[in-house]
Amino acid sequence: MADIREWRGHAVVDEKSHRIGTLESVYVETASDAPFFATVAVGFAGRRRLVFVPLDGAVAGPDYVRVAYSKNQVKDAPAIGTDDVLPAEDEPAVFAHYAFPYETGAGGERRLARR
Repeated sequence: MADIREWRGHAVVDEKSHRIGTLESVYVETASDAPFFATVAVGFAGRRRLVFVPLDGAVAGPDYVRVAYSKNQVKDAPAIGTDDVLPAEDEPAVFAHYAFPYETGAGGERRLARR
């Protein structure tokens, strides 16, 4: 998973191999630059959106990335438009959806950055 950024466009599946969508981008923790969340394109033409899913426990397969979360949990996650970037004020909701603690950096900077 070290080269997760190169998996853009591949299928994302849940722990039971149900297809969730397509890997769109990777968000890293700003303090470490380590991949933390991915956005997954879901929906259909005209109604596509990007939902967030954590990359902890993710495994790369031949043509897919398997995440450790159910399809329903991911599809219910906070979303942004396909041309949008996550606003800093929306970061806590993404963390809360997956029951992750959220803290800004020491100087109040945002925790995630798109790469």
